[in-house]
Order: sequence, then structure tokens, then C-alpha cells
Amino acid sequence: MPKRETSLRHKRLQRVSYFGFVFYGPGILIMETWQELKVTVKREGEELVSNLLIELGAQGVAIEDSMDYVGNVDRFGEIFPEVEQQEEIVVTAYYPDTVDVAVVEADLQARLAELTDFMDLGEVKMGTTDLAEEDWADNWKKYYEPARITHDLTIVPSWTDYEATAGEKIIKLDPGMAFGTGTHPTTKMSLFALEQVLRGGETVLDVGTGSGVLSIASSLLGAKEIFAYDLDDVAVRVAQENIELNPGMENIHVAAGDLLKGVEIEADVIVANILADILIHLTEDAYRLAKDEGYLIMSGIIKDKWDMVRESAESAGFFLETHMIQGEWNACVFKKTKDISGVIGG
Repeated sequence: MPKRETSLRHKRLQRVSYFGFVFYGPGILIMETWQELKVTVKREGEELVSNLLIELGAQGVAIEDSMDYVGNVDRFGEIFPEVEQQEEIVVTAYYPDTVDVAVVEADLQARLAELTDFMDLGEVKMGTTDLAEEDWADNWKKYYEPARITHDLTIVPSWTDYEATAGEKIIKLDPGMAFGTGTHPTTKMSLFALEQVLRGGETVLDVGTGSGVLSIASSLLGAKEIFAYDLDDVAVRVAQENIELNPGMENIHVAAGDLLKGVEIEADVIVANILADILIHLTEDAYRLAKDEGYLIMSGIIKDKWDMVRESAESAGFFLETHMIQGEWNACVFKKTKDISGVIGG
């Protein structure tokens, strides 16, 4: 069942669980261990229980609700499978190990008992679990196996043994707490696009590098220098760790950065696999930094946002060369050129 965060008061821990994958956002409060307090109530009690848990010191809450599967895709575009619908939801609150969760549970039970005349919460169930930080980061690994992504590129989890075949380029990866296992459609299309435009000797800017997979791929495909940026300090660390898992990656330079703000490095290729609403804020800087005949690769574009992203890139001065679609996702290769004979509509 998916978990979604609630935007309640002074939430400092940002944590999203996605089919066993765990992602952290800015403002994370890292501790060695956490305690989970799970509360099962009827759906109508979601906001009430969430607010009470925050008032009782929770550093974050997540909601598990079967209704989130119905007719939707998740925030990363995966289609939810069919699940049995239930009247109850589960509110999970996270407390540091310095908090006596038994006291919190007793206090919550007392407060809810006072409210039973005003709201039908159903049969309220509670349970606690100690959860090590490492458990969160390792829980998803059983779902992640070596995968041949393109003709040349295969992504291999760092904890598995894998023998490459002739001509196969291996990307060793441990996404850890950063998004980017390499198997999502948006990443796959980004890798296809890199294979399409890289010929050797290029300078590449990787915007929103995440796990670093696109930077590593660029190096394997012959790029001379790669500069990778991410706003999230966790992603910067994870990307650097993944780069070190792969030999010969000294040409990749990772740094914290907000899109391309303040960047002055001109590039042959700029690649960004991030959400469409963010992509539109980098197209002008991308045009400024792209060399003549250079490329802008963008992915992470859900179907309904494609026209918006295309208009943003073309308004900046780019011409569309390639448009890829996989399911609901779009990826594109734009070119900075005066010769429009090779572009769509040219």
C-alpha cells in the first residue's frame, strides 16, 4: 500500500515509501534509530489522528490508504496495481528513540476516547516498532536486480555479482536514499537519448543527478567531463558514492546546486530527468550554457505536461529533434542550432 506524507505542522522528517523504496527530502532529521507508531482508524479520522500525533511530538507522519491506488499513478509515474479496498487507513508516526512511545500511545488513546461521541473512528488499533535507519535504506533491495537498459548499458546493483558480456557497459549502482535505480521509464529514455547524442569527448551537465546514473552512463559513453548537480545533499553524497563504485569515473564532478543557477560551464549536452514543473525553470539557463549544435535532454515529463515543457524549451531557442514516449511518460532531445533541417518541423 502506498504511503503519502501529510503537510501538517512543523514536520521536519520528509519520508516517502514507494513499493519498498524509501526517499528522503530536504529538511531531514537523521538519527540512528526511529520508532514507528501505527494507528489504524476509519478513513474519516485521518486528519484528526495525524494532527494529534504531530501534537504528541511526531517528527513526521505517513498515510497508507487503499483509495490512493484507485485510478491513479504515484508521484513517480508508476501505475498502482489493483488492491482490495478497505474502510480503514493506517497513520504511521515517526518518533526518535529518545521518546517514550508507550506514553504517547496512552495519551493518544485517552484523547481519542474523548472524541468518540463526535466521530466514528471504528476499531482503533495501535502498534509500535523500532526501526533502524539502515533498515529503511535496505528494505527495497530485494526488488532490484541487474537490468539491461539499452543496447550497451546494463545497470547492476552494487551488492550482486555480475559478469558482463562482450561490449556490455556496466553501471554499478546503489541508489540508497536518492531517487534513480535506472529502471524507471524516465531514466531509461534518458539513457537512450544519451546513447543517441554522445559520440565522445563531450562536456555534459547532469541536472538533478539523484543516484548519479546518468553521469556514470555519460562517462561510459565517452563524455570527457561531466558536472553533476543536485539540490539535495543526500543525493550529492549518494551520487558520489555510486561514482566511486565504478572505475575510471574521475571525470565526473558532483556538487550541490539549484538547477543551473550560477553555473558558467558551457556544455555539449545537458541532461535533466526531473519533474516537468521544475524542467521549465531551467530551459533558459540551459540555452545560455549549451554550445552551438549542443543538446538538451529532458525526461520526467508526464503526458499532461508535455506541451508546457516543449513550449518552454522552444521559447528559450531550442528546436525539438527527438520525442520519446513510454506509457504516460515523455522524454525529448532538443538542439541548439541554426540548421533546422534535422529537427522536427524543420
